Amino acid sequence: MQFVVPENVATHFHLRDGDAVGDFGAGSGFFEKALSKMVGKTGKVYVCEIQKALIERIASLLDSEKIDNAEVLWCDIETPDGCKLKDGILDAGILSNTLFQLDNKASALEEIRRLLRKGGKFFVLDWSDKAPGIGPAAVVPEDKAQALVEQHHFRFVRSFPAGEHHYGLAFQAV
Repeated sequence: MQFVVPENVATHFHLRDGDAVGDFGAGSGFFEKALSKMVGKTGKVYVCEIQKALIERIASLLDSEKIDNAEVLWCDIETPDGCKLKDGILDAGILSNTLFQLDNKASALEEIRRLLRKGGKFFVLDWSDKAPGIGPAAVVPEDKAQALVEQHHFRFVRSFPAGEHHYGLAFQAV
């Protein structure tokens, strides 16, 4: 049984040294080490999370791993301007294992689009509906996720492998 391996999945993001990337709904900071390494010392990782307990945990993780190109922010992506960052500041955004949890998916996608520069990359990783009993009870199937994201000023680019129980979708901000 293969679950998401951050270092493997992150290779599909094609991030470069100097990129600014947002991890929306960062949870426990699962991707931060891989993202930090990919964007290098001149890049920046914005770790966006709404749960304050998780923010503290991520900050502690970043400190213990000596990751100094990441900033942990309290953000509510379901609210307009819920992330206190400038419009178009990001080269890339990641929404991992979060789409299925959002009550207002449309608002969240609009907020993420606001933060991405035109042509910016956006990646959605979420639980597949092909492994019942492993993930959450309510998932957003891959085809519905693609259609939903495309409705919010994103162009579908490709799908990519994200483990046996997840799907990965790549988009470009238009």
